[in-house]
Amino acid sequence: MPLPNFIRRFQLPKLSVDISMCKRFYIKANEIGILYLWSDFQKILQPGRYTYFGWGWKVKTYDLNQPEATIDNLELLLRIKRAEIEEHLLIVRTGFNQAALVCLGQNWVSILPNQLRAFWRGFIDVEVHIFNLQESLELSAEFVQQMRGIPLNGVKKFQISEYEIGLLYVQNNFVQPLEPGDYAFWCIDKDVTVKTLSRIVPNPDFPLADILVEKHPDFVAAYCQVVELLTQEVAIVRYRGNAIAILPPTSRKLFWQGVEVEVIDISSDSKLSPKLVAELVSGRKEILALSLNSLHICEVPAQHVGLLYINQEFQSQLQSGIHAWWLFGRSFQTETIDLRLQNIEVSGQDILSKDKVPLRLNLTAGFRIQNPIKAKNGLSDISGFLYKELQFALRAAVGEQTLDALLENKGAIDRSVGEYIRAKTSEYGIEVDSVGVKDIILPGEIKTILSKVVEAEKAAQANVVRRREETAATRSMLNTAKVMEDNPVALRLKELEVLERIAEKIDKIQVNGSLDSILTELIRIKLD
Repeated sequence: MPLPNFIRRFQLPKLSVDISMCKRFYIKANEIGILYLWSDFQKILQPGRYTYFGWGWKVKTYDLNQPEATIDNLELLLRIKRAEIEEHLLIVRTGFNQAALVCLGQNWVSILPNQLRAFWRGFIDVEVHIFNLQESLELSAEFVQQMRGIPLNGVKKFQISEYEIGLLYVQNNFVQPLEPGDYAFWCIDKDVTVKTLSRIVPNPDFPLADILVEKHPDFVAAYCQVVELLTQEVAIVRYRGNAIAILPPTSRKLFWQGVEVEVIDISSDSKLSPKLVAELVSGRKEILALSLNSLHICEVPAQHVGLLYINQEFQSQLQSGIHAWWLFGRSFQTETIDLRLQNIEVSGQDILSKDKVPLRLNLTAGFRIQNPIKAKNGLSDISGFLYKELQFALRAAVGEQTLDALLENKGAIDRSVGEYIRAKTSEYGIEVDSVGVKDIILPGEIKTILSKVVEAEKAAQANVVRRREETAATRSMLNTAKVMEDNPVALRLKELEVLERIAEKIDKIQVNGSLDSILTELIRIKLD
C-alpha cells in the first residue's frame, strides 16, 4: 500500500555504513573478555569474533588458565550487574573474622579477612571454603593433606614427629597438645607457635610449667606427672630404674607419665641409707654428677675416723666407708683423722749450745692420735701444734748442754724432748711414740777444730798402744830366753824352727859336717 503524500514527504534517506568506524574483537578459545564503552562495563564476551560500530569500544581479555580475575570497580559492578557477573564469575567475599581457601584445580589460594576476590567459572574447577576464625584457627586434616608442599599466605604448617608432642600456643597462651602428625593454622592477626617436646626424654624442659599445672589441668592429667614437695621433703625421680632427677624441698616439676617418684622426709634424719649411697654416690658417673649439688659426701678411708659437724656443732664419729647427707636446710662439715702412726719432721733448726756453739739439728717424731674428738676439739692444727712444741723442746734441750756433752750423749736430747712433748700432747689425746735427733750439723770451723782434736787423741792413743805392745813383746822374749836356758831341748826345737823358716826362703841347702855346725854357722850369719 503506497504511503500517504505527507508521510512520503518526511521519509529519511538510506544511510551508508563507514567501515572505519567499526571495532572488531577476537576472543580466543582459552580466553574470556569484558566489553567496555568509554570505560563503562557493557557485557562479558565468550570466545569468538565481535564487531561494534562507533568509537569508544574496547575489550579486556583474561587468560582462563589464570582463573583469578582482576576486575576494576568489581564492587560497583556487583551492585548494577550482579546477575551477569555471577553467571561467569565465582565471587568470594570474607568478613572481618573470616578467611577462605580457594581450590583452583591442583592449586590453592588463601584469602585473608575483609577481601573481595573473583574467579572465572567453567574452565578450571574452582572450589571455595570459608573459615570462621573466631571458632577455630586449625585447618582440618583433609585440607592439610591436600595443601602439602604449597605455601599459603596467612597459614602456618607444623609437623610433629612420632616421638614428639607439640604444644600449641596462640599469642603465647597455651591452647592444646598436638599428637604426632601434620598441622596447619591460620595466623593472620595472631602469633601461632608450636613447641615440640621429646617423648623419649622423661623430663623435658616444659615451658612455663607452673602455668600448665595451674591453668591446664586436663593436659597435665592426660600427659604428665606432677611432683610437688613440702618444706622438709626431697624426691628422687627414676625412669626405668635409673635416677634422672633429684628435687629439692618446696619444688614443683613436670615429668611425662611413666616415671617413678620416691619422696623422702628429711625433717628428722638427713643421712642417706646405704642403699641410696650405693645408688647416688657409688653408682654411675651420670647419677653422681646429678647428686653433687644436693648431697654432702664424705669418704672415710680405712684406718681413719671421720668427724661430723652439723650447723657448726659436733654430732658423731664416722667409721670407714662412704657417707652422704641431704644438704637442704643444714650446713655440714666433715673431717677425716688418720689413726695410723705418723711422722713429723723438724728440720734445719739453728740453735746455740750452752757454750755458745751454733748447731743445726734435724729431729723426727712419730705420733698417733688416740682420741680424735679431744684432739680436734682442743687443737685447730694438730701438725702445727706438734711442730711448734717440738721446736721449743729441742731448743731447750740443746741450750742446756755444752757441745761436748751433746756429742758424748746425744740420747739425752731425745729423752728431754720426748718427756716434754709427751706431757704437752697427752691432754689432747695424742700419743708420741718416738723422738730422735737425726742429724747434728756443725759449722765448718768447728768441724776443723774437732777434726784436729780427734786426730791428736787418736795419735796419742796409737802411741800408747804401740808402747804397750813393745813392752809386751820384750817381756815375752825374756821369758822365752829363760825357758831355753834351763831346757836344752827347747833350745834345740827353737833352732829347728829357725832352720825351717830359712829353708822356706832358699831352694837348696848343702850340708858339710854335722847338723850342729850348720846351725852354728847359720846363727852366726844371722847375727852378722
